[in-house]
Amino acid sequence: MPAVTADPLTLTRLPRLPEQETAWRPVTRVVTAERHLEGEGFAVRRPFPGIDLPLADPFLLLDHMGAVEYAPGEAKGTSWHPHRGFETVTYIIDGAFQHHDTTGGGGLITDGATQWMTAGSGLQHIEQPPPELVATGGLFHGVQLWVNLPREHKWAPPRYQDIKSRDVSLLSSDDGSSVVRVIAGELAGHKGPGATYTPITFLHATVAPGARLTLPWPHEFNAMVYALSGRGAAGPGARPVGEGQLAMFGAGDALSVTAADAQPLAARNGWEILVLGGLPIREPIARYGPFVMNTREEIIEAFEDFQSGRMGTIPAERVPHHSSADEQLS
Repeated sequence: MPAVTADPLTLTRLPRLPEQETAWRPVTRVVTAERHLEGEGFAVRRPFPGIDLPLADPFLLLDHMGAVEYAPGEAKGTSWHPHRGFETVTYIIDGAFQHHDTTGGGGLITDGATQWMTAGSGLQHIEQPPPELVATGGLFHGVQLWVNLPREHKWAPPRYQDIKSRDVSLLSSDDGSSVVRVIAGELAGHKGPGATYTPITFLHATVAPGARLTLPWPHEFNAMVYALSGRGAAGPGARPVGEGQLAMFGAGDALSVTAADAQPLAARNGWEILVLGGLPIREPIARYGPFVMNTREEIIEAFEDFQSGRMGTIPAERVPHHSSADEQLS
């Protein structure tokens, strides 16, 4: 796994949290991701919105892509499609994806890099594996997260953030055994590079086999842990969480997870998890395909704007890729 890493003994350590005085968050639910086909036919595992959407607020969708070893000619992406009213966060752990959008944003995201696209008032974009990955095949592994925008920011101008792997903040667990990558938000005073409209924290941690990771967490945020690979347990009740499963936490001020002593070959370096949480927006959600607004009327307006060409013009050299408002994956 080439996602950015380092010797945890050389990194700044997270604070050790007192066991008795800390309000540890309990695990309230463990969800197994459902499998879907997206884009031009690639498989994803999706733990939500299969769960009740208000429980994930401000997050709308999480798609886990891979890990998969593509044969030559197998790698697929998406066609051109529009978005309005939220942000997409694409984090590539292994392999590469190319992004282009109608505002001129885009580039190659690979091996620990993150693409953060604010659709805001609306645009079109496309994501495809680079030609060399299509030609030769290879390992591909990544996730895409959709983050809702509050009503006051749904009409923000679109923007694109290219977050390189070298830009993320690296920390170690309090015992120096595990690595935590802060992609967005803040953890124990350490900020990640992603700029967000909605207050969230987005982490990728590698928890060493048999090790425990404890994280201070804002009381007002919700909290979730998703297993990318390997297995472990979450919360004071040690609820088992394996690859493709999401643990949802209740109220409290800190999270605890423990990696299993024995890990599968794919997780030989440790239990790979995403840790995410944010400040719930608690606004009405009207959602259809690639548009997430507050009312049905705003969804109808979004379709009309897209059909009238008010969500950007696809560059002429890229017109052969069909553009569809029914695409589900950004």
